Formats: sequence, C-alpha cells, structure tokens
Amino acid sequence: MSFVTEFKAFAMKGNVVDMAVGIIIGASFGKIVASFVKDIIMPPLGLLIGGVNFSDLAIVLKEAQGDIAAVTMNYGVFIQTLVDFLIVAFAIFVAIKVMNSLKKKEEAAPAEPPKPSNEELLLTEIRDLLKDKA
Repeated sequence: MSFVTEFKAFAMKGNVVDMAVGIIIGASFGKIVASFVKDIIMPPLGLLIGGVNFSDLAIVLKEAQGDIAAVTMNYGVFIQTLVDFLIVAFAIFVAIKVMNSLKKKEEAAPAEPPKPSNEELLLTEIRDLLKDKA
C-alpha cells in the first residue's frame, strides 16, 4: 500500500473527520468565549473593583530604556485567560452531562425481545399438544 493511499484511508475514517470538525468548532467557541470575557465580563468586573482594566494589570520587572520595551509580568491578562478557561470548562461539563443523560435514556428504554422463529413456534405447539395428551 502506498503512502498516499494509506494516508487517504486514515484521513477518511469517520473518527478523524469528526475530530477535525470538533477542533474547528472548539477553536471558534474559544474565540467567542475569549471575546465574551474580555469585552463583556471583565469591564463591569473591573468597574466594580474600582475602575481597573484587567489587561493593564502588570508587574514591571524592568523599566523601559530607550527603544527597549519594559519587561512586565501581565497577571491581568492571565486572570482573563483563567476566566476564559473556567467558562469553556463549564460549557464542556454541561455538554457532557447532557450527552450522558441522553445516553442513559437510550439505555433505559427496554428493547423488545425478538419474536420466536417459525421453528420455535412449531416446536412450542408440538410440546403443548404432547402435554395435553399426557
């Protein structure tokens, strides 16, 4: 089997395609959540704390000198990223919880027992006839 044929067989498997779609949707969802946190949640939160813009919160490790930018530890951006993560983690938790509850409902529905074959029906009739004669 050639390399190209083997790769094509791998890439066209259902799981790989599903995973690719999930990654693309997940990346888009991450961008939406990042914007939601940065533009919707953090400004009012900063206002409540005292007019703080979280993206500006930093510890200056070394002051700027001429053309060299300052070296800072941007803990405000880290706080925003942490809030992003918590929202995404909560959304995934809820989605998995819903999927598990749907799976349990499917498993809880009892399957109808299979109908007996014609041979079994005939053997049952013969058995009943023999019981009646005895």
